[in-house]
Amino acid sequence: MASFWDRVFNRRALSFQSIWGAGDDLVTIGTQSATIVDSKTALQINSVYSAVSLISDTISSLPVDAFVRRDGARYPFRPAPDWVYKPDVDTTKEAFWGAVIVSMLIDGNAYVRVFSNPQGEIVNMMVLNPIEVEPIRNGLGQLMFRHEGMDRMLTSEEVVFIPDVVRPGHIKGVSRVEALKNNFGLAIALENYASRFFGSGTHTSGVIEFPGNLTAEQAKSLQDGFDARHRGWQKAHKTAVLSGGAKYVPTTSENDKAQFIEARKFAVEEIARAFRVPSSMMNIEGSFTYSSVEQQNLAFVTHCLRPIIQKLESAFSPLMSRTQGGQNAFIKFNLDGLLRADIENRMSAYSTGLQSGFLTVNDVRRLEDLRPIDDPSADQPRVPLANLNIDAAELVATDKRVAMASKLVLAGYDPAEVLSAMGLPEMSHTGVPSVQLQGLQNLNPEDPTSEYEV
Repeated sequence: MASFWDRVFNRRALSFQSIWGAGDDLVTIGTQSATIVDSKTALQINSVYSAVSLISDTISSLPVDAFVRRDGARYPFRPAPDWVYKPDVDTTKEAFWGAVIVSMLIDGNAYVRVFSNPQGEIVNMMVLNPIEVEPIRNGLGQLMFRHEGMDRMLTSEEVVFIPDVVRPGHIKGVSRVEALKNNFGLAIALENYASRFFGSGTHTSGVIEFPGNLTAEQAKSLQDGFDARHRGWQKAHKTAVLSGGAKYVPTTSENDKAQFIEARKFAVEEIARAFRVPSSMMNIEGSFTYSSVEQQNLAFVTHCLRPIIQKLESAFSPLMSRTQGGQNAFIKFNLDGLLRADIENRMSAYSTGLQSGFLTVNDVRRLEDLRPIDDPSADQPRVPLANLNIDAAELVATDKRVAMASKLVLAGYDPAEVLSAMGLPEMSHTGVPSVQLQGLQNLNPEDPTSEYEV
């Protein structure tokens, strides 16, 4: 414990008097026993709320669709079940996925109740309060769920269970609030200290030194009178007058000397690390440059959003098997919009795709949300370098074979055998010698061979 507080106070120069004067107990700051840290109080921390809402809003607003894989290629699954686009009929898609993600981030687990009709088709889903659900394994090792208020256990067919981080040998995921309660508790303590500091008139605590002895009633009267005139932010700048040799001595260091702002910044950085959110997205001053923002956005998608999205896709894709023909189908969130670079880089990438033959004109237009061109050539890949339709690729190969045949004939090989060897069709010859032997302008059109007769 000593090393923890040494790190907090010595590095950040927060004094014992600063915390003690705020009215909190030193031993309990950053612990769940005194600084209450639970799912409700954690979301009251500005940085926690910002990180959770950023992640949940970003993922819940992404397009979701159903696909099926055939022979290694991905195709849209049509008709897709209604729950893919609107899982809960009584709320929006964004609200549903947002509730699932918040449950994962705060509690470490998400539970979604699945309602089906007699035919086994899914008709609705509902996100459950994770505090009211307890997963257990029955005698066969199958997952069952005890839900408060229900007289029977729910099966894995009725509940989609999505844990976040799972310890070996456990079923439930680890709650960030529980695992990192010291970090969250310290942030709450700093917020409380800041509120009381400004609420008490810029001095959290102090003593009045009086030369002489006072009775209990006199000491109480002096204290109450001073507090009544000076405690509170509205009275912070009133002039204090003490008589009889009394002197006010603050017991806390000034905030700039205690590096209070740096301590609060450090708490925000700790929470950003807990949720793997880049510091630039938490608006931490001095933590980024404009040249690094694009790479931090990419890191945000790769290391923060993608793992959560993968868990959602893996948990909900098995539900596609309840739709006719959906045994090999799956759902997928579209991250393309988040990975878009600036327009110059996008156009350069599209140009490479078109010239290399793995993108068509309509592929590019779809990626840019443009209307497709109603022409078959717009759906044809282009031959690399030549930029031709794939159907015309034989022209390039024929040109290469003709060039090689020409070289072989000039080298003295029999023309007929050259055509056969190069896979070219037989063709008749005019009998006129090559223009390399005689310029075309010197030939007699009535008797073209006369120029070569001795």
